[in-house]
Amino acid sequence: MTVVADATFFGRKRDKFGVLVFKDAISNEILIWKHIETEQIKDYKYLISELINKGFTINGVVVDGKRGLFRALEDYPVQMCHFHQKMILQRYLTRKPKLDASKDLKKIITRLTSTTQTRFENKLDLWYQEYEEFISEKSINLTTGKEQYTHRRLVAAYKSLRRNLPYLFTDKNYPDMNIPNTTNALDGGVFAQLKKLTKLHQGMSRSLKTKLIDDYLVNYNNRL
Repeated sequence: MTVVADATFFGRKRDKFGVLVFKDAISNEILIWKHIETEQIKDYKYLISELINKGFTINGVVVDGKRGLFRALEDYPVQMCHFHQKMILQRYLTRKPKLDASKDLKKIITRLTSTTQTRFENKLDLWYQEYEEFISEKSINLTTGKEQYTHRRLVAAYKSLRRNLPYLFTDKNYPDMNIPNTTNALDGGVFAQLKKLTKLHQGMSRSLKTKLIDDYLVNYNNRL
């Protein structure tokens, strides 16, 4: 069984709450969930252990790349969601980057889904060779007086790709396991509907919204 795992949140800062959901990537069934205040590694580990205790065999996990999650799930092949990786780079580089280095890095990420790990890594290596001196430039922060990277956002984008690279092609490295390369089965298939439900019932108390979410998730598999 391959698990697609992700969390979503409802409400504003003062009354924000969320739910962490595990879904079977093959059968599309909701397996287990947990109400949460914040997204924490311990909650992922707890749900994994609950599934194991129930007799499930986990062959792989698809996640959004939360820091620390790869290490926590090191016993399994882990796939980083391609959509989330692209959004990370877009956040750092913007939709329309102006620097040549940023434009070229963005071109590399557009090929993520269609290329292989070897080709992708080679492209990233060539990019680094070309722009190593540029991204290594440092300057003094006028506010703190400390030295920092001149192109901090570009450096952060590159480091994000390097850090997540071992988990971006798990789907292709384990072709027989039918591992999806995104968490869209939850983001679009479950969370979008939950958001609509909670918005339709904005006047509800948190406890009633929690019950509404539980009812939806309990009955989700009946609609398959």
